[in-house]
Amino acid sequence: MKAVFLTETNQPLIVKEVEKPVPGANQVLVKLQFSALNHRDVWIQKGRYAGPKSGLILGSDGLGVVEEVGANADQRWVGQKVIINPSHDWGDNPAAFGENFKILGNPEPGTFAEYIAVDEKYIHAKPAHLTDEEAAALHLAGVTTYRALFTRALVQPGEKVLVTGIGAGTALLALQYAIAAGAEVWVTSSSQEKIERAKKLGALGGFNYKAEDWVAKAKEATGGFHVIVDSASGEGFINLIDAARAGGRIVFFGGTGGAIGNIAPNKIFWRNLSILGTTMGTLEDFSNMLAFTSEHNIKPIVDKVYPGLANAQDALDYMHQGKQFGKIVLTNQ
Repeated sequence: MKAVFLTETNQPLIVKEVEKPVPGANQVLVKLQFSALNHRDVWIQKGRYAGPKSGLILGSDGLGVVEEVGANADQRWVGQKVIINPSHDWGDNPAAFGENFKILGNPEPGTFAEYIAVDEKYIHAKPAHLTDEEAAALHLAGVTTYRALFTRALVQPGEKVLVTGIGAGTALLALQYAIAAGAEVWVTSSSQEKIERAKKLGALGGFNYKAEDWVAKAKEATGGFHVIVDSASGEGFINLIDAARAGGRIVFFGGTGGAIGNIAPNKIFWRNLSILGTTMGTLEDFSNMLAFTSEHNIKPIVDKVYPGLANAQDALDYMHQGKQFGKIVLTNQ
């Protein structure tokens, strides 16, 4: 089969011919039709992500048809169109993953390939209301944002929620999930065009995070936020603390902006703020995310579809430019 490999950090991805995987006793073999990119793929390529730095088949999101099953797997999966939970071996503690935790695409072989073998417990029937491209774009962003909002931040109907960096796949799903839960949602971006597009999806407003007075404007408009969802961290994190109302929760799952700078601790403890880290999710989180997505007819926003695995590097370059509004998808066959 053909697969997209990262052979060295900071080097272009290449397509190689490798042996098609053989499913183990508890596994299924999926012929992948679509896969989707995530920012973690960019950071893996740049060597800024924990885990192996080379010899990887990237990709965490994939949709395809089950072609073969192992001896202990259910034969009824054969011929069914499925999506794959990329969050593997979480462990017994629902509060945090254990030492054996893995994510598809690093360290496990990922979805930028023609075939993949995974344990049966990680596959789910494609949600009926989604196109193939939309379904391929759901997995990692869906479980990450669902856990952030509902398992960690415990967002409630009527609460005011801020989603930072709108345009990313995770941010857009956070917007859609929070609205579906009955929250009032605002966004940030450096692009007024992206803010306007978010408003068409139901956001009540937005703020340019590059403006010095954006926090003051946000607090004037909202009184401060009960929940803030962030994926950047960095020096701008202090603004999120200022934008939160007393008793607020800031939940984050990324560090693209780098280390969080000096923050006066009294800004947190005096106002009883909760700072919550989160990564991926449990099997239950993933199943609950699928049920919530279907119940509320939520569809991931797909920005662009690249034809063929040979275009994986072009797709990654496009993601790194940060121009997208939604997910970037590859065709695998």
